[in-house]
Amino acid sequence: MAKLLMVKANDRPANQSVSVRMYEAFLQAYQESHPDDRVEVLDLYDVELPYYGDKAISGLHKLNHGLEPTPNEEKAAKLVNRYLDQFLEMDKIAFAFPLWNSTVPAPLITYISYLTQAGRTFRYTSEGPVGLAADKKVALLNARGGNYSIEYMAPYEMAVTYMRNMIGLWGIQNPDVVVIEGHQQHGGDVNATIESGLRNTADLAVRF
Repeated sequence: MAKLLMVKANDRPANQSVSVRMYEAFLQAYQESHPDDRVEVLDLYDVELPYYGDKAISGLHKLNHGLEPTPNEEKAAKLVNRYLDQFLEMDKIAFAFPLWNSTVPAPLITYISYLTQAGRTFRYTSEGPVGLAADKKVALLNARGGNYSIEYMAPYEMAVTYMRNMIGLWGIQNPDVVVIEGHQQHGGDVNATIESGLRNTADLAVRF
């Protein structure tokens, strides 16, 4: 029995959000095709996820070095470790997220900051950082209204690029990626573009 963590990084209603529809399509197809697997859902807009800053950083440092954190530092560090322990327990992780203002939503950046901990998801060496989570299977499900596959637009795409770079730091080099794009930019059959992408999303879930 495999364990999947579904990470949802969009709080808009499904009828107004393609990435939420991707999340729903993936989750439904996965549960139908992997009935014996354990699935946990993490909605980043519906959990305790304060900005990553000094309390968490200082608290983690003190706990890792046998020092006494303040109550607020300890609380922040324990919250980071709770999310990190959950992530590390999983065999598979699927992230569903939009591109907003050229990057990912703020809660996803905070969550990724929680997970990026030396000694847990990567370690420092004299030759640079080495990932410690290479055994994880990851899917990136992204929707972007513009077409960032066009050469002159590519430098402005910092959502999938950001996620690839961050999980790459953890040792995850070849995530499965589904992108639905251009549905707010081009004429033609927008629904066909979206529906084709949702089929690709469901197909990935079946073989994931």
